[in-house]
Amino acid sequence: MTLSSPQRSALSDQVISALRAQITSGEWPVGARIPTEAELVEQLGVARNTVREAVRALAHNGLLDIRQGSGTYVVATSELAGVMHRRFADSDPHHVAEMRAALETTGARLAALRRTEQDLGQLDVLLERREAAWASGDAERFVEADAGLHLGVVSASHNDVLTAVYADLGEVMRDFLRLNVGDELNPEEHMDHARLVAAIHAGDPEAAEREAASHTQEWSCGAGAPAKS
Repeated sequence: MTLSSPQRSALSDQVISALRAQITSGEWPVGARIPTEAELVEQLGVARNTVREAVRALAHNGLLDIRQGSGTYVVATSELAGVMHRRFADSDPHHVAEMRAALETTGARLAALRRTEQDLGQLDVLLERREAAWASGDAERFVEADAGLHLGVVSASHNDVLTAVYADLGEVMRDFLRLNVGDELNPEEHMDHARLVAAIHAGDPEAAEREAASHTQEWSCGAGAPAKS
């Protein structure tokens, strides 16, 4: 990851691009702590002030969160996702749920119509990962796995705009799912997603839309805490 030595005026932008690439590629996933300033200086071969400037720029754009005494963490995978997270972080949970329901039901319906064999294989993997995460009892692992499955369904719609909007809202939705799930997973609150994946396998758009709606209906319309995803 060592950089070349362009003129000084371009160096900061080059470091920002290098760090952003680590985020967008998934090398540094959302929630991960990035290397320390000293480690980045060594990896990139640039001055400490240049690294500091780049990290601050990405924090300002919403991709990173600098936490004094703890480190710097990835909070979004794009500038738009960072903006979305800041804009909607304090929104009414039911409003977020209604938005989520609209996006996921449309995505599921289109996925049943447009999915490829590769999509189906990926959905099977994501479903298995979600079930394994639930069985582990690790709430954060489950949140990430559940979010991954839902994104996989929307991605299988092959609507690039829908998928991009959903992905950019991902951290907002994960925040509310964390609030909903809490610190512990309760067996009686498990929500089966196998029927949703089966409906997409079967190419049944009505069943896929119905299953997706059932996962978000109580959260969208009910009072109090939303249902588990």
